[in-house]
Amino acid sequence: MIHTIHSLRVRYGETDPMKYVYYGNYAEYLEVARVELFRTIGMSYDEIENQGIWLPVSDLKIKYIRPALYDETLEIHTFIKKIPGVRIEFEYEIFNSKNEKITEAATTLFFLDSISGKIIKCPDFLMKIIQQNWKPIS
Repeated sequence: MIHTIHSLRVRYGETDPMKYVYYGNYAEYLEVARVELFRTIGMSYDEIENQGIWLPVSDLKIKYIRPALYDETLEIHTFIKKIPGVRIEFEYEIFNSKNEKITEAATTLFFLDSISGKIIKCPDFLMKIIQQNWKPIS
């Protein structure tokens, strides 16, 4: 398993008139957390794309438990719990500043060769980094 934590502060423009985070912004929060996970394990998203690999999202599931509020600091826990094949699955838990879990989510992305446009298995260069950072689930 790979687990990383990324924090961000809710900006005013991300909220609705009740100062709740607009539901559509959570997808962007998850993307930020995914990008930071890759950076944390040693490869930026940009480097992956420079190697000719794109990672489109094929599935997004989200459960809103309670709202995130303007100016709160959110902590996003991002997990990879399965070794990827042609798909890579991410799970997320978002906590508010009171350490209450407010959101659970999951995304599935697939590996796409940017030249051929074909779905491929996880490239060796990325698999090596994932395996080097893999820790048993405890």
